[in-house]
Amino acid sequence: MNPFTLEHKHVLITGASSGIGRQCAISCSQQGATITLVGRNMVRLEETFHQLHGKNHHIISEDISNLEVIDEIVKESVEKNGKLNGFIHAAGIEKTLPLRMHKPEIFKDIFEVNVLAAFEFVRIISQKKYVCPDNNSFIFISSIMGSVGNNGLVGYSASKGALISSTKSLALELSKKQIRVNCISPGHIGGTAMSHNKEDSLPLDAVNEIKRAHPLGLGETEDIANSAIFLLSSASKWITGTNLIVDGGYSAK
Repeated sequence: MNPFTLEHKHVLITGASSGIGRQCAISCSQQGATITLVGRNMVRLEETFHQLHGKNHHIISEDISNLEVIDEIVKESVEKNGKLNGFIHAAGIEKTLPLRMHKPEIFKDIFEVNVLAAFEFVRIISQKKYVCPDNNSFIFISSIMGSVGNNGLVGYSASKGALISSTKSLALELSKKQIRVNCISPGHIGGTAMSHNKEDSLPLDAVNEIKRAHPLGLGETEDIANSAIFLLSSASKWITGTNLIVDGGYSAK
């Protein structure tokens, strides 16, 4: 038996319309998983959908900053393809702003998507009527910025740090339901819409410094998707409450 296979697993992925979420969906489908794609932009979700392998995948277009829609998202997902084995929260907002511009509404916007939606999905999916009885895996896509600091990222770093710290408590509480909870902290991933937005907001010298700060160079979305496959699969069945750093050596210095 291949312990890395995702055959017969149903995985719900937020932020599946682009970047890391899109690649997680594509890569997980290549390993045999049935995917529920969740995101705001239907056109981009359909672009992801058409790159998936296998069949029976499902699209749900909703704005998860409205926490009240999450119960219906999970319900629809399970009605379509059966109980869930896995969940990846890849949806996220990144804002690079000096502290003087971090007004309360900025923190609120960031935390609603990055943290509160993640917690609400976990709370709902972990109910017996929605989750399979064993070998379940929930994954938060955090960031290395949740562990280290950087100028202009107070709100973003705080939200990603919240995911890392909550992973341990959730892992302990949900272990009795045979649900593992882990976090992945990427370094700077090139080629995504979020990375382009960040790079466009910075001077060229700052962008080059980001590249130099990663000893193995900038990451690719596949690097994070492969890590997610491992944490979803039975190959990681004895791993829970961890933060897997995938940053090309950024935090090694």
